[in-house]
Amino acid sequence: MTGVTGSRKLFFNFQIFSLVYCLAVILWGAYVRATGSGAGCGDHWPLCNGQVIPTAPKVQTVIEFAHRLSSGLSLVWVVISFVWARRISDRHSLVRAAARWSLIAIVLEALLGAGLVLLKLVEFDQSVARAVSIALHLVNTMFLLACLTSTLWLARNPGDFESPPRRFLPRDLSFWFSAGLFLMLGMSGAVTALGDTLFPAKSLAAGIAADFDQNSHFTVRLRILHPILATLWIGSVFYWSRKLEAIEFNRVRNFLLGGVILQFLLGLLNWILMAPNWMQLVHLLVADLVFIALWISGITHETRKSRF
Repeated sequence: MTGVTGSRKLFFNFQIFSLVYCLAVILWGAYVRATGSGAGCGDHWPLCNGQVIPTAPKVQTVIEFAHRLSSGLSLVWVVISFVWARRISDRHSLVRAAARWSLIAIVLEALLGAGLVLLKLVEFDQSVARAVSIALHLVNTMFLLACLTSTLWLARNPGDFESPPRRFLPRDLSFWFSAGLFLMLGMSGAVTALGDTLFPAKSLAAGIAADFDQNSHFTVRLRILHPILATLWIGSVFYWSRKLEAIEFNRVRNFLLGGVILQFLLGLLNWILMAPNWMQLVHLLVADLVFIALWISGITHETRKSRF
């Protein structure tokens, strides 16, 4: 029994590493897009320019190859977690279910990434297909973060390794409304970031004018949706947070609301600075952390109800 307990604690620590590593890979993927390095390995996948390890690579090739290598390692970590969860948890436990969904999510992530390369929806491609694929990629990335977060959070509680499982996905409609709005906000943010990369504004005034110019590219004209959705989402989060006012939710609630306020300020700064690459990465990182906090708030709210 002591060996099982020790293995579960080690499993929990490994999930922390896996989630943090995944966040780093997500940020590096955004850097690949921001630097136009998505075609650094050509239209080859999983090989890079037809080679296992590229020789005499350009800077763009190094950036893209590093992303592929780091993404491949994240798949390895999730596979290890899945096998490990099967060994230390019951067949119908919540931990095993979350680890299984994490595996599904990261396989989908790899397929979506491969599709971007093979269909040449990278570098300076300006098609509708690229915008749609990036938006879908964002949704699946959030799905992956939700699964990894669930695995980590559930691994804290010994009872979640056992059967029968309790329900942990929240049934509250206000939570799902907020989560759904976040996905819409994230998709609009991904398209906005693409427009900022393809059509960088020369000045703040020129960028605002381009937003309302009928001759502008659709990724530029759609930028106005992002602040509108952000306003709606902030309102939905504050409404949901009212249900987290019990003393046991204070830390989760405060982290969530603090992240929302920080993200709003970063978004404003990102707009004023005309979306430099480093600012886009900071904005994305905080967005991911806020989503993790939102997801944890839903899990804790539901598991508390199921215990009483």
